[in-house]
Amino acid sequence: QVQLVESGGGLVQAGGSLRLSCAASGRTFSRYAMGWFRQAPGKEREFVAAMTWSGGSTYYADSVKGRFTISRDNAQNTVALQMNSLKPEDTAVYYCAAKAQFYDLRVLTSYNYWGQGTQVTVSS
Repeated sequence: QVQLVESGGGLVQAGGSLRLSCAASGRTFSRYAMGWFRQAPGKEREFVAAMTWSGGSTYYADSVKGRFTISRDNAQNTVALQMNSLKPEDTAVYYCAAKAQFYDLRVLTSYNYWGQGTQVTVSS
């Protein structure tokens, strides 16, 4: 079992930055691939970024590539999402998720564990 708790959301002006953090419980955190997803009002939840258990491979949605960076610290059981050059269209609830498999990291339905989400609002 893995429990996930996100933090770091808030209100920021366009062009600003935020850093989201996800704290995980469970002794086998280092064996899980981690992902970030987001859901804007009236829209489906979508993939943002993901990282393999070793951190050796990262994946990003085209809409955030070059602006967002995912990272993890297996010793601290945390995964972070650094978000720079934020745009109003980045406004959403952001969720971190964990999965045991090393494939299909972009696929929402393949994740086993989810956090409760943290709100990110970008004003224009």
